[in-house]
Amino acid sequence: MKIGIYLANAAGPQDVVERVRAAADARLDSVHLSQLIGWDALTLVAIGAAAVPDIELGTAVVATYPRHPVALAGQAMTAQAVSSRPLTLGVGPSHQVVIEGVFGHSYDRPVRHIREYLTALRPLLRGEPVEVRGQTLTAVGQLDLPAIQTPSLLLAALGPTMLTVAGELADGTVTVWTGPGTVADHIVPTITKAADAAGRPKPRVVSAVGLCVTSDPDRIRASVAERLGFAGSLPAYRATLEREGLAGVHETVVAGDEATVARAVRRYRDAGATELLVGLLGDAEEQARTLRLAADLRPSMA
Repeated sequence: MKIGIYLANAAGPQDVVERVRAAADARLDSVHLSQLIGWDALTLVAIGAAAVPDIELGTAVVATYPRHPVALAGQAMTAQAVSSRPLTLGVGPSHQVVIEGVFGHSYDRPVRHIREYLTALRPLLRGEPVEVRGQTLTAVGQLDLPAIQTPSLLLAALGPTMLTVAGELADGTVTVWTGPGTVADHIVPTITKAADAAGRPKPRVVSAVGLCVTSDPDRIRASVAERLGFAGSLPAYRATLEREGLAGVHETVVAGDEATVARAVRRYRDAGATELLVGLLGDAEEQARTLRLAADLRPSMA
């Protein structure tokens, strides 16, 4: 299992460069940036790749609805052209409250939308022409670019139907707020079955997890509950939490001493996750301790 960093709270381009450099210096495998309503994740990926070429970069994840697949493919290939390593393009449908409330798009049929979106996006990333005239989008054309390495494509998926689409049309999935039990019993078998049926390679299963080496785990979980507890009310996350018997997203956080956190990391590896993205929590000292532990664990996770 590879170990990387999940960066969801970048303060800006220079902050991204510093954090990517810290991850590279720690000899971690990757840094993945989330796309919120602010800094553009793929632009930050390109900036990070230009400044720090010795680590893989990606997104986890970019919302599909606000970005036409032809436009997103062009943006992703621009970032890939800057990077000497393979880019991971993580995409997802986001949530109804965001897509309808912020962007004004209908969230009526997200699975149909994602199936049509990936049907267009995958060949575009390979430099091939597309003609998709679907029920939720139309995408016709081909990128006017020289041959560039094809990015790896991940789909944020938690439910069985979306995981099936990920297995058929993407290179894997990326999850958040998901414990190792769900990874082992639901995520891995569902996406693997779909990939096998479609004749696709073994899928990547990338799990983003909040980690903190700390002497006060209750404080860390309380902070996550206060800042991000609303995520537990979103339908996709609510279903996953109920599957694990958890009350809120804060209960997916791994916090404690080095031995406690290390045991949890190994549980994700044993569950079948191919990559763990560490969301660093706590104060600066706690984050530094967590980063050191992740670096120490990485060689033994292969």
